[in-house]
This record gives sequence, C-alpha cells and structure tokens, in this order.
Amino acid sequence: MDAIRFGIIGSGKVARLHARAIRSRGLLPTALDQKTATGTRTEAEGAAVLDSLAADREEAPALRLAGLWARDPSKAGAFAKDYGCASFGSIAEMGKAGVDAAIVASPHPLHREHASAAFAAGMHVLVEKPMALSVADCDAMIDAARRAGRLLGVISQRRWFPAVRRVREAIDSGKLGDTILGQVVMLGWRDEAYYKSDPWRGSWSAEGGGVLVNQAPHQLDLLQWFMGPIAEVQAYWSNLNHPYIEVEDTAVASILFGNGALGSILVSNSQKPGIYAKVHVHGRAGASAGVQTDGGAMFIAGMSGIAEPPVNDLWTIPGEEGQLTRWKAEDEGFFRSIEATERFHALQFADFAAAIATKGSPAVDGLEGRKTVELIEAIYRSGRERKPVRLPL
Repeated sequence: MDAIRFGIIGSGKVARLHARAIRSRGLLPTALDQKTATGTRTEAEGAAVLDSLAADREEAPALRLAGLWARDPSKAGAFAKDYGCASFGSIAEMGKAGVDAAIVASPHPLHREHASAAFAAGMHVLVEKPMALSVADCDAMIDAARRAGRLLGVISQRRWFPAVRRVREAIDSGKLGDTILGQVVMLGWRDEAYYKSDPWRGSWSAEGGGVLVNQAPHQLDLLQWFMGPIAEVQAYWSNLNHPYIEVEDTAVASILFGNGALGSILVSNSQKPGIYAKVHVHGRAGASAGVQTDGGAMFIAGMSGIAEPPVNDLWTIPGEEGQLTRWKAEDEGFFRSIEATERFHALQFADFAAAIATKGSPAVDGLEGRKTVELIEAIYRSGRERKPVRLPL
C-alpha cells in the first residue's frame, strides 16, 4: 500500500506536534518495554495487547510528511529545515506537488479559508479542533469537500484513549442501559504567559473565543459521542479572572438531549495549576462510567507534556466495579512507554490515511466536527441572549 503524503498548513506549536506524530507514526513500545506497557496484565494478556496495537499500526498505509505552507515564509523555512521537508509557496503548490492530505493547523478563524483552498487544490483535509467558529463555516467546508470529492476529518485524538474506548464500548454493549445523564467538568488554568505566547490568543477577532473554542472541544466532542444529539442549551459564560484577555475563561451549560436525557457542562481556565477534565455518563440501569481525560496542569501543545495519563475514574457496572485499579495500572504503564502527545494523533492520522486508501470514511468526519461547533455556538448565543437555544441552529 502506497504511503499517504501529508502536508501541514501552519507552522505554530500544534503544527510541530503534528509533524512529529506523522514522522513517528506513534511508535509502539519495544519488547523490552512490554512489562511496563502492560501494567498488571499477565504475560499472555500483555502480548495480546501489543499484538493488537501492532496490527492497528500496520493495517493503515504508511504516513509521510511532505512539507508545509505557512503565511510567514521565514517560519515556514525554519520548520522545513527542522523536519527535513519541503516549504511550499502556496496551498495550491502543495496540491500540485502530489500531497494527498492537508492538515489545517492555522488559527481557528482561518480554518474555513485554508480548508477550502486545500480542497480546491485536490487534497483531502484533516482540520484541527475546533473545525471552525460557526456552523455556517462548517457547512461551507462540508460542501467544499463534497464538491471536490475529498474527505474531511476533524482532530479528536482523545477518542483513541484506551479509557475513552472503554466508556464507548460500555455504552455500545448496553451495560449502562440508555444513557440518561452526561457531565463534562474541565477545571484548568492558563496564565498570562500562555496568552502572550502567540499574538492571536485571547481575542475575539483572532482566536474566536476562549475556553470553549480552545480547551473544551475535546470534552464536548466526547460528551456528544457518548450521549447523542442535543436538542436545547441554556448557558452562561464569563471572564472571571483573566483581565488581560477579551474572551471567556469560564462557561456553564445545562443540556437537553434529543432522547430526553439531561446533561451539564462546566469548563474553566481559572483554577491554578489546572486540576482535571472529566466526562461521565450515567445510564437508566443505574450504572455509571467515566473518564478523566486530563489531570494536573493541562497539556499545552508545544509548551508542555501530558501531566497525568487519562484513566477511568468512575465505573459502577455490576460485576466490573473492581476493574478501576487494574485499568489505572495498565493505562499508566502504557503511557509511560509511549510519547502520548504524538501517539494518539498518529492513530487518528492512520485512521484518516486508511480512509483515503480504501475510499472509506474517517472515524471523525466533518459532520462529527460540526456537532461540537454547533454546541459551542449555541452556548455563546444562549449566554448573550439569556435564554435557551434550540438545536439544530
């Protein structure tokens, strides 16, 4: 199977993370790391896990970093030198050079423009979260992909966390019964140095929002992946303790899902040094399952690593209550054996590459990415208008 050639649009911190993930392809632990990588598993179970990971690595086509385009030619040149790839003069030139897929890693307000240019150049597009800043922009991107006959995907690498997969599998297998209550709590911290690290951070015009559009999309994506479509949102948002930025640092929302289930969202960048991000679901059968996707000081692409591995922190499914200790040891061991900031991006890149090679669909397509943007837009609208907002917008 031919390698899928990726090009990156943008040269910032997250673009460099993507470059490393493409080049590493999420390397698996070696045989010497097996004991650490498998935690408390038996030797046979550990071998099976590594075999499974190896299969997931080998079934997809190889990934190649072809090059990048960025608005600042000097930054693009430095990036290309660092990663041994080409620096293209335009997005169109990237397509003419035979790049298969463009990763849009530019600031949020530019996602629609850059994705549309990539489709026009004949490339598939994988765009960083959030997909865009409005449902209208998402719809334009989805339409551009359809007209070009190309795939559109949205970065949601936390869906590949083992602890997240366990929750999804519990829902799919019916162990929770119908999901009737969902919760997102994300208590993080961003200081003034963070907002000064890039000129676009912290303003409505250049970033498009605050904690909702930058830090919370992953957890909002998981909430909807677990719970299903949203029917109504009542929300409030504010800037509580960041006077040096324009945008919100905190938001709360009550959710009515289409199936009658209820939900709550609390996301904030106002808790030093950053505590945790959790997504919990509760079923009609009385059982609950949850994942702490982030713990400790929150991960900042290009500025910090993952402080604590994602783990299942809630599990009351009858007969499985005692699994948490085992799973935590397994997941902590596995995360010590990999470069986590690259591994799960690489898995999503591999999924996208496989979809291109097989003419299939990526796990997280444009319609999935649009759901998160629609929820964020509804939260902003509800907070401004001080009334519930019905979905679809």
